[in-house]
Amino acid sequence: MKKLFLAILILGILGAAVGFYFYNKPLDAMAGQKADFKLTAEELFNAFENDEAAANAKYLDKVVEVRGKVLEVKPDEDGKTGILLDAGGMFGVNCKLDDLAEDQRQNFTEGEEVSLKCICTGKLMDVVLVRCVEVE
Repeated sequence: MKKLFLAILILGILGAAVGFYFYNKPLDAMAGQKADFKLTAEELFNAFENDEAAANAKYLDKVVEVRGKVLEVKPDEDGKTGILLDAGGMFGVNCKLDDLAEDQRQNFTEGEEVSLKCICTGKLMDVVLVRCVEVE
């Protein structure tokens, strides 16, 4: 009985240590990530607008390189820079810049054409992309 208890205790401690390691593991830099998909802001928005379930299956949690015209630049509620890309309609593609990226440009201007590499998190009213870095 003591050996069984000791084995369970050791497994529990190992499980907690592994969980702690993965919880605190640093994120990979977005600049070094390879894009799974390259498309325009309008193509990405239309994919979600036409069939959200299929677009979620294809793009959700994937690295997407999106190109488009800056419609608006504004900080979000957390103070992070957000960029809204024009998707040809009332809504667009909302890109939140990666605050972990070093030397990330913040001075985007409306009307400017940009390419960003981001992680897609789905669609609310706009398609939402996070951890965005500029692609040059």
